Amino acid sequence: MHHATGLISIIALGLVGAFIGGMAAQKLRLPPLVGYLVAGIAIGPFTPGFVGDPELAAQLAELGVILLMFGVGLHFSLKDLMAVRAIALPGAVVQIAAATAMGAGLAAAFGWSLGAGIVFGLALSVASTVVLLRALEGRGLLDSDKGRIAVGWLIVEDLAMVLALVLLPALAPSLGGVAPQNAQGGALLGLWTTLGLTLAKVGVFMAVMLIGGRRFVPYLLGLAARTGSRELFTLAVLASAVGIAFASSELFGVSFALGAFFAGMVLAESDLSHQAAADSLPLQDAFAVLFFVSVGMLFDPGILIREPLSVLGVLGVIVVGKSLAAIAIVLAFGHPVGTALTIAASLAQIGEFSFILAGLGISLKLLPEPGRDLILGGALLSITLNPLFFALAERASAWLGERPELRRRMERRHAAALPVAGHGPGMRGHAVLVGYGRVGSAIAGALADWNLPYVVVERDRRRVEELRAEGVPAVFGEAGAPGILEAADIASARLLVVATPDSHQGRRLLAKARAANPGIDSVVRTHSDAERRRLEEDGVGLVLMAERELALGMMTYALRSLGVREGEARLFVDTSRTESQVAPSTEPELPAPELRQRRDETE
Repeated sequence: MHHATGLISIIALGLVGAFIGGMAAQKLRLPPLVGYLVAGIAIGPFTPGFVGDPELAAQLAELGVILLMFGVGLHFSLKDLMAVRAIALPGAVVQIAAATAMGAGLAAAFGWSLGAGIVFGLALSVASTVVLLRALEGRGLLDSDKGRIAVGWLIVEDLAMVLALVLLPALAPSLGGVAPQNAQGGALLGLWTTLGLTLAKVGVFMAVMLIGGRRFVPYLLGLAARTGSRELFTLAVLASAVGIAFASSELFGVSFALGAFFAGMVLAESDLSHQAAADSLPLQDAFAVLFFVSVGMLFDPGILIREPLSVLGVLGVIVVGKSLAAIAIVLAFGHPVGTALTIAASLAQIGEFSFILAGLGISLKLLPEPGRDLILGGALLSITLNPLFFALAERASAWLGERPELRRRMERRHAAALPVAGHGPGMRGHAVLVGYGRVGSAIAGALADWNLPYVVVERDRRRVEELRAEGVPAVFGEAGAPGILEAADIASARLLVVATPDSHQGRRLLAKARAANPGIDSVVRTHSDAERRRLEEDGVGLVLMAERELALGMMTYALRSLGVREGEARLFVDTSRTESQVAPSTEPELPAPELRQRRDETE
């Protein structure tokens, strides 16, 4: 093939292969990232057929890293991090240290140097942002307490890896590697002098970005936005990301990744950040895909056959070692075991930062090439198995929920036993409110305003203690566990409110409640349309699905805004709600002619 078409061919085959691999992974209910890596393996030098140019692939990967880190910076929220800093900051630091130590120990068993062990351990310690966010979003956990802790934990990990990318080139000569090509005299200077110079350069760069960049970058985007040209605005966003990354490397000797991260972070404070993220997302996604394809090209799948025990050891550190460390840390901070299991499942994989660290370790002669293959193999297997870990975490949480005494001992060993019931016996005609999150607390507030009796059932010990301190009747334990609903006087209750996002818990609780109180009314929250129909068939008084209620609320406002009288608009929406309760989920939305006819009748 002619050399001039090398770049085109690798982009074309990379994108086509990634699309095919991503679709196949999606069909198998795996993250598309697995398909992208497999596509890279298919066009890499270790498999037969077309072999892409590794130098061009490396440059595309570098561009992918710049855009990935720019996206991380754009979505970096100091406010979100501060909200969960008490657990996310120490938890992530301790977990990184534990995983790095385990990885370094494994590297020592392979006969590698200390420098190789540090790079190897760091690469195994950090989870994939893409995989974690999509896994939480797919399970409706992104806005939950455990989801916010996992995201905050991940932000701390990302920041730690950014720091590692800065320090490793300076430390490489002392760890048995070589100084980067753009380092001037680094090998001749002492460790502390080299480290001090590197940190000074980074400090100057950060000061320039935080002082000057926070003004110049939003100003530049504002100029482009005022032209009214979407092309110029998108170009300004990309020029900021790539230009700052390149300038930071040339002027301050920092990595492309750090420069791009700060470019995104200073832009995140601008009111144009959301539009910048939306406009740059397609190109960011495309080059991120090419990044994963280029990483796959470097993977030798033969290592799975040549060194299966080594691959299993790496996988053990990622999915067992990291998970146990995360569970121990979260429980030590007094959080529920369900939160600990969710965070453990979220972190039981590695991804993009691991690949970046592996590439840096190879370039600095710190990490041997088999180490990169082991990291890639561990990433492929852990990402593939990640949905299974979430399923196991949910089952383990449910199993422990039925054993409140064991759960209590795990969650806080040195705490005094908390009585299950925190109210006097004999409540009648009250509501049993399962779950005291954002939804449950709002319902409880409304009941309190109307002086209506209710009992909260909550599995978070700290919340139960706070509620009881405020005089609110609260039962501690998993609602589905034996004796918990009975402690809330379910037999004499008038209403059961299931405010937790667990779509499978509603039917179990409803069956238990009706067994004790056949005439009890019920309202259940769910995220699944199929589960909603099952609950409605079971005779639940009201089943609410967030997406449907959002659509109906917007529908009401739209009809009123366009001239439909309030009574007719509400009648139409109520009819739509009733019809959606009996219609299958594949039914199309109500046709427009029906709406026009009703509006004509009002004119």
